[in-house]
Amino acid sequence: MAVYSGFDGAALNVVEMGEGRPVLLLHGLFSSGEMNWRRYGAAAEIASAGYRVIMPDFRAHGASAAPHDPRAYPPDVLALDIEALIAQLGLTDFDIAGYSMGARTLVRLLARGLKPGKAIISGMGLEGLIGGTARADFFKKVVKQPDGWPAGSPEAFAAAFMKQNKVDGTAVGLLLDTFVSTPPDVLRGIETRCLVLCGRDDRDNGSAPALALELPSAALVEIDGNHMSAVTKPDFGTAIAAWLGHRL
Repeated sequence: MAVYSGFDGAALNVVEMGEGRPVLLLHGLFSSGEMNWRRYGAAAEIASAGYRVIMPDFRAHGASAAPHDPRAYPPDVLALDIEALIAQLGLTDFDIAGYSMGARTLVRLLARGLKPGKAIISGMGLEGLIGGTARADFFKKVVKQPDGWPAGSPEAFAAAFMKQNKVDGTAVGLLLDTFVSTPPDVLRGIETRCLVLCGRDDRDNGSAPALALELPSAALVEIDGNHMSAVTKPDFGTAIAAWLGHRL
C-alpha cells in the first residue's frame, strides 16, 4: 500500500500487485479497490497473467481522503485525480480498466486525451455515459436518505452497500455532483482498443451492446450476473486477463 496525491494534494490510497506491464483498475461507486478488484480474485488473476496491477481508491472511497470542502470536487475530479496519479507513477505505456463509476471515469479520461494501450469498460452501458444526471440523482437520493427504503428495492440495496463500505455520505454527495456526460460524437472519436464487459442481466447503466457499437474499436463480452454480481464472478477477471493478453 502507498499513498499518492490527487490533483489538489488529497491523499489517494493505492495498492499494487504483481509485476509486468502496468494496468490501472478503477473501482465503482460506494466501493474500493479491495471490494471490486481484490476480494473476488480479479486482481490476482490479472496479476498472475503477467501484469503490474495498480488499484487506487478514489477520493471519498476506501482508505483515500474524503474531504468535505466543495472546492475539492470540481467537474471530472476523478479523472483529474487519475491523471495526477499516472504522472506520479511515471506511466507512459499501460492499460486501464474500470467498473461502473470507474468505467465512467475511464471514458472521461479517454475523452480528455488519455492514450492507454487497451481499455476495459465494464459494468457500463451507453445511456450511463451520454445521459443526464438521472443515475447520479438516484444515488444522491440514497445518500440523503439511507434508511427507510422498501426491502428489496434498488434504493435499499444501494443503501446497504454504502453502509457496508462505511462510505462518507457528505463527501460522496459532493462527488456525485462532479459527473460529466460524454456525448456520442466524442465516443465515436475514441481510437483506443476497448473491451466492453458487462453482466448479461446488468441494465443499471443502460445497454452495453449499444456502447460497443458506438466505439470505433471495441469488442463486447457478456458474462453471467447483474450489476452487483457480475464483478464477483470468476469470468470477470478471466475476461479482462484474456483481453489484455490478446486472446479475445
